[in-house]
Amino acid sequence: MTTFVDRVELHVAAGNGGHGCASVHREKFKPLGGPDGGNGGHGGDVILVVDQSVTTLLDYHHSPHRKATNGKPGEGGNRSGKDGQDLVLPVPDGTVVLDRQGNVLADLVGQGTTYVAAEGGRGGLGNAALASARRKAPGFALLGEPGTAGEVVLELKTVADVALVGYPSAGKSSLISVLSAAKPKIADYPFTTLVPNLGVVTAGSTVYTIADVPGLIPGASQGRGLGLEFLRHVERCSVLVHVLDTATLESDRDPVTDLDVIEEELTQYGGLGGRPRVVVLNKVDIPDGRDLAEMIRPELEQRGYRVFEVSAVAHSGLRELSFALAEIVARARAEKPKEEATRIVIRPKAVDDAGFTVTLEDDGIYRVRGEKPERWVRQTDFNNDEAVGYLADRLNRLGVEDALMKAGARAGDGVAIGAEDDAVVFDWEPTMMAGAEMLGRRGEDHRLEAPRPAAQRRRDRDAERDEAQREYDAFHPF
Repeated sequence: MTTFVDRVELHVAAGNGGHGCASVHREKFKPLGGPDGGNGGHGGDVILVVDQSVTTLLDYHHSPHRKATNGKPGEGGNRSGKDGQDLVLPVPDGTVVLDRQGNVLADLVGQGTTYVAAEGGRGGLGNAALASARRKAPGFALLGEPGTAGEVVLELKTVADVALVGYPSAGKSSLISVLSAAKPKIADYPFTTLVPNLGVVTAGSTVYTIADVPGLIPGASQGRGLGLEFLRHVERCSVLVHVLDTATLESDRDPVTDLDVIEEELTQYGGLGGRPRVVVLNKVDIPDGRDLAEMIRPELEQRGYRVFEVSAVAHSGLRELSFALAEIVARARAEKPKEEATRIVIRPKAVDDAGFTVTLEDDGIYRVRGEKPERWVRQTDFNNDEAVGYLADRLNRLGVEDALMKAGARAGDGVAIGAEDDAVVFDWEPTMMAGAEMLGRRGEDHRLEAPRPAAQRRRDRDAERDEAQREYDAFHPF
């Protein structure tokens, strides 16, 4: 059974915003007390947050589909809907968030670091919020926006100071077990280590982490063996330690050749050329291993490597190795630029920036793209003529109609608002009249079907007065 996963494709969906409510206040002797529809609640976000108690992406491997809750719709009596609950997903320290094309969206390092993977939709406004001096009793409300959805790729890159690399069964697991308190699986067959192991080493006043990366073989950077799956775990390390087996039983291998092969794979992977290297000649407790170590050590030192002869079994040479690694790690930490607090940069939009574009496409359709018009279209209930008129008013005030005229659009031309796969297409008529403004006298609204005794009495009195005036005019022509 898989117990360690360091790369998953996660399908996330934020919550949808709740719809606004179109309601009119009613009580005894007040048949039309004004609009009182509440706003819809906002949809919940999907948030990734670093939790250092989490060490694997296994949960998301088994359950890759995650969705936040929707916002509740508004209600009458000016009652707003409840916001959807955010979905917080804990991820290991060192998780990189990418899109499906491999572009890095976020690098999550440090306890509590967050990234919003999917943003919840806005709640729609109720008719109480849409009322104005010109529109006293709106008979419509705005729809809630759908939350964003998509796929993100999570890759775990181990946060360690030292990485042990080398052929399978070179003794990396044994070395990390004696340098730290880690207890990895150890056996005498290749590919014993199937997942990276982490250990904490204390050398004097320096404390650093050391990672045992699963064995590499020729062609690992192209996908052979297990190397490609775990080479990403050496990217954050300050120093690479080549663990060479001086007592290998394979006749076609020797430590120097092993070193050259692993270096070639690291070069092919890329991005590791400037990391300090240290060579560890392991298993010198075996007589043949000691002789071979003494034979190849001058050549390695001539290449510029710091070489240490150790035995994980006999615990020899470990103190010198741990303090040498601590020195390199401390120097790398000192040279690392200090992290400054993130500066919040506010870039306000220009006052006259309409925030949309109008383009003529090959099929003769004028396409309108922009955050505001596309959002307004998503919020519109096209089954309500008054809501459609309100949308036309908003687009006109934004300047869409003027932009269409400047682009050469004429009455009857097709206009699309939004992306190709999710656009609203209509035949354009200049200076659209908004049905939202075609209302009656104050306190009256011809759209409401419920009986209104007070309004009916006013109409009856007006009719009687008009009839009396006509009779008077008939008998008094001059």
